[in-house]
Order: sequence, then C-alpha cells, then structure tokens
Amino acid sequence: MGGFVPALGAAALDLLDPQPGEFILDIGCGDGTLTQQIVERGATVVGIDNSVSMIGAAKARGLDARLMDAAELRFSEAFDAAFSNATLHWVLDKERAARAIWFALKHDARFAGEMGGEGNLARLRDALDQELVGRGYEPPVAAANWYPTIDDFTSLYESVGFKDVDARLIERPTPLEHGIRSWVMTFRAGWLDRARVPASERESIADAVAERVGGNVADYVRLRFIMRKPN
Repeated sequence: MGGFVPALGAAALDLLDPQPGEFILDIGCGDGTLTQQIVERGATVVGIDNSVSMIGAAKARGLDARLMDAAELRFSEAFDAAFSNATLHWVLDKERAARAIWFALKHDARFAGEMGGEGNLARLRDALDQELVGRGYEPPVAAANWYPTIDDFTSLYESVGFKDVDARLIERPTPLEHGIRSWVMTFRAGWLDRARVPASERESIADAVAERVGGNVADYVRLRFIMRKPN
C-alpha cells in the first residue's frame, strides 16, 4: 500500500534533473525508491525520513538514509540541491522546515519537488468526515496536512530567502490499486486516532467511505515546484 506515491514522483524528479557528481538531499525519502533513481543518475544522495521502518527499508537498498525530521535538519556539509516528494504536506511546522532546507543548501542551489496542494483529496476527506459525524464522532478541528495555495507556498519560501519560486497546481485523479477502503485505513489512521474511533469500528467506516465515494479514484491535486537559493 502506498507504492503509487514514488511512482507518481517521476515528473518532480525530472524537474530536479540531478547531475553526476552532485550532492543531493532527499527530504522524506521513504523506502528509497526515488532516492535510488537519483543515485543511478550519478549523484551522491543523503535521504532523511522520520519513519524508522522507512529508513530501515532505504538502508536495505544500500542508501545513506538517516532518521531525521524535515524541520530539524543538521548537516556538516551543504548540498548542491534538495528534492522532496509527497512529504512537505505532512510537515505542519512548515516555517521551520523551510528555514532548515534553506540552511542545508549551498548558495545557487535548487530545491525541487512535489506535495499535496490546495484541494488535495477534498472529496475523500469530506466523505470521511461526513461518515464520522453521522456516527457521532467529531472530526479533528486542527488540520492533519498542509495543502497550500500557490500564493501561500510561494510566500513562505520567499520569506526565508528562496528566489525564482515556480509552483504549479496539477489536478491528477489517481486510481488507488488497493481501493478507497485501504486508503482510509492506511493514510487516515492518524485522523481516526484523533477522532477517537475504536479499532473495532474502523473497517466499517472505511467500507462506508468507499461506498460514499464510489469507484477507487482519489482526487489528488499536486503542487509541483522548483526554486533557487541565490548567491
């Protein structure tokens, strides 16, 4: 479950355009699928993730993968470029993360990647919340993700010093191989935790959400970006 995430990051990787000999930081490397592709293009790569299991999987590929939070980057050397796929929308301490990425880069370095943008998964998230309310649960008030507008994203990264920020929203309806039910159980487990839904009722809720949505297509909206740290 979730293997489609790196598979859909190819366009962002092409935007990064890693070059042989470059020293690149992969922020939110996951199991290292895309990290490996950067290495295969001739770059030296350090991957970071805050998941112990994902770091273990990346290390099993022979990658330099380190347990680290995107908002607390600590390195002795600066990078020629940074890359991030499907990670920054999980980082709610977004101001600290933007500053940390800035300080991790050399001057004239670039930062490219992709994340969830404004409207991402709106239909699925609304269907889940409607189901929770109908069963007497209160959906969490605080957001679990940051799905920014182009203006909000650009303003944040310009505020820490990045220039030439090119950010675009891309609607990308995506068939989920394992269906909506598995998406609820996997990617919204934390949301169900915060709504205090007992384990015994989660499968029933996931089935009901899948029925509300119909089909197995997720309404993804991606924010793809590239920017530069000036000299």
